[in-house]
Amino acid sequence: MEFLKRIEELRKEIEHHIECYYNEDAPEITDYEYDQLMNELKQLEKEHPELVTPDSPTQKVGGMAKREAGVLVEHNVPMLSLQDVFTKGEVEDFVTEMQKQVEHPEFVVEYKIDGLSLSLRYENGELKLAETRGDGIQYGEDVTANARVIKDVKKKLKDRPEYLEVRGEVYMTEADFERVNARQELLGKKMFANPRNCAAGTLRQLNASVTKERGLSMFVFNIQDSRGVSFETHTEGYEYLKKQGIKVIEEYIVCKTTEEVLSAIEKIEETRGDLPYDIDGAVIKLNRLSDREKLGATSKVPRWAVAYKYPPEEKETKLLDIELSVGRTGRITPTAVFEPVRLCGTSVSRATLHNQDFIDELDIGIGDTIVVYKSGEIIPKVRRVLHEKRPEGTRRFQIPEICPVCGSKTEREKDTADTKCTSASCPAQLERHIINFVGRDAMDIKGFGTVYVEDLVRLKYIKDIADIYELKKYREELIERGIIGKEKNTDKLLDVIEKSKENEAYQLLTGFGIPNVGKAAARNILRYFKSVDALMKADIEELQKVDDIGEVTAVCIREYFDRERNQDIIRRLKSNGVNMSLKEDLQMDMRFAGKTFVITGTLPSMDRKEAAALIDAHGGKVTNSVSKKTSYLLAGENSGSKLTKANELGIQILSEEELKDMLKSNTQQ
Repeated sequence: MEFLKRIEELRKEIEHHIECYYNEDAPEITDYEYDQLMNELKQLEKEHPELVTPDSPTQKVGGMAKREAGVLVEHNVPMLSLQDVFTKGEVEDFVTEMQKQVEHPEFVVEYKIDGLSLSLRYENGELKLAETRGDGIQYGEDVTANARVIKDVKKKLKDRPEYLEVRGEVYMTEADFERVNARQELLGKKMFANPRNCAAGTLRQLNASVTKERGLSMFVFNIQDSRGVSFETHTEGYEYLKKQGIKVIEEYIVCKTTEEVLSAIEKIEETRGDLPYDIDGAVIKLNRLSDREKLGATSKVPRWAVAYKYPPEEKETKLLDIELSVGRTGRITPTAVFEPVRLCGTSVSRATLHNQDFIDELDIGIGDTIVVYKSGEIIPKVRRVLHEKRPEGTRRFQIPEICPVCGSKTEREKDTADTKCTSASCPAQLERHIINFVGRDAMDIKGFGTVYVEDLVRLKYIKDIADIYELKKYREELIERGIIGKEKNTDKLLDVIEKSKENEAYQLLTGFGIPNVGKAAARNILRYFKSVDALMKADIEELQKVDDIGEVTAVCIREYFDRERNQDIIRRLKSNGVNMSLKEDLQMDMRFAGKTFVITGTLPSMDRKEAAALIDAHGGKVTNSVSKKTSYLLAGENSGSKLTKANELGIQILSEEELKDMLKSNTQQ
């Protein structure tokens, strides 16, 4: 039967998206698309109630509590989700039902913040525990250390009630989200898909300093439990919380009739585009706490509240241009520029087109009529192209083969949809290139932090990597302007730069930023060619004689050294005394050649990067995932699922001490 097959398909698909959203913090579809799948499943199960099973996604709350993210704690009060409704008619039905169930009900209509649910427990006015929703019923994750560094989380309450438990939503403003993603791109790390994704990943960080730096925010939307203080209504509770300095949902509206509730929903919808954070709907809930207690809850949702999800707003407009920008990693991003339209209360005229694959899928060209939308998000997107309205002669847009900033060749990055500028000296990606050059994996110029790089590039003291070794010419000027600090700090950094001239040549080669040439490849290449000068003369055939250097990497190396600008940089590095040759005393201990390591947990005396560098220096390879190809798992404290998987596969487990013993041994592994 078709409906049986469809139910199974939907359950499998929804379970996948629940895992992505709640547990991986990496949603693959929009909230609206997820809601459509869930509604279809609910309807089929309503028509065939005999097929409803306890493990169906319709019977669950949230995701699973993650043991790796933090210690599991038991909920004092279940953190249930809300019943979603999608039409004004369903809202009217809810209000009518409440009017039947309780006498003269009062409603509160407020923002539905798009974030991550968090419960805070206070004892005698002091914050004792912060927990995530987890499975919503029994267990959540203890994230108290991270909650303490969120600016909106109060550590102490003025009135010091015996016990108070509140629930709220942790979120990220658009400004903080853009700042964090700019930082991620600058450091060459994976960027977050949206503010909710970023907030969820940040709250589960094991390092509270990262949580603090990213700048999370929080609204409290409910009092879960209390002793020593009591309230008759939800809004009375809000007023109490505000006096304690707790930030509650803004602009909530108290209503008594269906018309007032619908008017409040419309008011929120009209102003949502002006908010500095994402909302994806409006919550309608009973105000009197006694009414809530009378109605209770199902196994999944409270009976006294619903969440109205705003439908995605769509508008037609004309595509005027496609602009190309180059990010700090060299990635070229196409942006649609169109005739302004109003969406969710704001005027929009731009939307990202992501990459060439997205452009090809839409079959979009300048002059086309396009449909843009906001699906519960602030960021506008292009939904589709109305090809029937396409002007004659319009052609699909193609990202050019030259960089729009520096004119260098562009190329499609292997196994991705990204098109990148191939020039490491491209002004658009200079900061990222310099950070890579001075970083631990390359020249390891300690103390040369990201802020210094940004300032020196911005003020044009550094225009390429060779300029780093000419900063000493501007010593007095740098001190006078305080760019690096006072005399002591400036001299300290200039001294470290000077000493880095003596580094191994493979560190310099790593710092060049040649595609596919990381530290391990650079080490192998210099062991073969002995000097940068000899390497510069090698042809593609000769380059491929080096272990693990294939044709693609060989071509990248050859193209790098063929560029006149790079040749000039290398000449200036030489003239400044930077070492270009392999040192005679470099140990050629390749005892881990052909071995693959995975590192997990907290090691006693070194961090993971140091351990990876040690393995790499002896010819080994470090990967992130445990598989049948893994030779060893280097495990520290709190190793988690990787240790479990390694044991299942029969992979040898090493402690840090055992790794060091292997290196002390005179025999090769």
